[in-house]
Amino acid sequence: MEKDMTKGSPMRLILEFAIPLLFGALFQQFYSMVDAIIVGRYLGVNALGAVGATGSVNFLIIGFCMGVCSGFAIPIAQEFGAGNEKNLRKYVANSVWLSIVFAVVMTIVVVLLCRPILSLMRTPENIIDQSYSYIVIIFMGIPITYLYNMTAAIIRSLGDSRTPVIFLTMAALLNIVLDLLCIRVFNLGVAGAAIATVISQAAAGICCLIFMKKKFKILQLGKEDWMRDKNFMLKLCNMGLPMGLQYSITAIGSIVLQSAVNGIGSDAVATVTAGSKLSMFLVCPFDNMGSAMATYGGQNAGAGKLERIGKGLKDCVILGAAYSVIALGIVMFFGKNLLLLFLDSSETAILNNAQWYLMMNAFFYFPLALVNIVRFLIQGMGYSRLAVFSGFFEMVARGLMGFVVVPALGFSAVGFANPLAWIFADIFLIPAYLFARKDMAKRLNSIR
Repeated sequence: MEKDMTKGSPMRLILEFAIPLLFGALFQQFYSMVDAIIVGRYLGVNALGAVGATGSVNFLIIGFCMGVCSGFAIPIAQEFGAGNEKNLRKYVANSVWLSIVFAVVMTIVVVLLCRPILSLMRTPENIIDQSYSYIVIIFMGIPITYLYNMTAAIIRSLGDSRTPVIFLTMAALLNIVLDLLCIRVFNLGVAGAAIATVISQAAAGICCLIFMKKKFKILQLGKEDWMRDKNFMLKLCNMGLPMGLQYSITAIGSIVLQSAVNGIGSDAVATVTAGSKLSMFLVCPFDNMGSAMATYGGQNAGAGKLERIGKGLKDCVILGAAYSVIALGIVMFFGKNLLLLFLDSSETAILNNAQWYLMMNAFFYFPLALVNIVRFLIQGMGYSRLAVFSGFFEMVARGLMGFVVVPALGFSAVGFANPLAWIFADIFLIPAYLFARKDMAKRLNSIR
């Protein structure tokens, strides 16, 4: 089941790894879109806005969980590339202990602070109760988020990107069924959409755990492996916390921007929600290219193959540029019709604004591709702390738009926030990669 990415064509390996991830991510975004479609169509624009108003704080917390799990998997990928099975198993066991602690602490703190955060974000009064009902259930499921993301990250670190996709696809289909049951049959409102999401992710996580234990001989952990080791935990935290903070720092800028949008009114919130949901679906390939480069970079860094890392980066950037053009074409020719999945055709003003917002993002998809490809490659190489600074640059850009530009210019400025954030991140990431490459070359030469 394992796949060694230190040998063979980088382009082929990246595609073989990223394509299954893409299908999984598309299904994940698909059921996220279905959430929005069902909520928007059956519960109305205010309910759609209520779910959308939680997007940035959701990303702040859940993004941190995902980042931490991805970071924990990097030493596992590096040890796999180096062929050190003993250390690999110890990293897996210690990552489990850390995940349990993080999940328990985060769940308690975040659930308690959930309502005050929504108030600080100036969530409109006519939707704040629904927003709280939705997001507090999502946050109660933080342990489930850790379960799925940690098991999936471990499986991917060993080169198997297909299996988590299969389970995620099953979860997506289950989520759709549960959405309809909870909202249409049991009349649970937006809380029903959250319940459906948590249950379906739990199913995917349990399946990943069972598969991992049964199919990977390399992961048959003994009593010795389960011994907590301070040095292993420190290295895991040195990888995981910067990646988690990178997501959270980026999300802080998104929260500032979301607060500015909330201040404009619930129609503006619904507009950005519809545009963002469709955009997130279209940019899935960039996320998957990033995940592929994290594993590719981790395994090749562990094997000391610096030249292959550069070749893989070049090939992946070509893929990113090609898809950027395709995605822009989809938005230009089909964007407005696709937005009708979320919005009624009678909502003319919201529909036109959502189309404009989507177009502004699509014109800058290539800078977004670079953000994902270069940032995750740097993380895979073992330079996670540099990625935190790229998140800081994104935060500054979105914060500038949220604090200054949007309040001054109104909704017309919202569409430029994400492109500016992506460009700011790239300005830092490209020199950061060159530094990481040079530093890694020095370390390899000193060993040789």
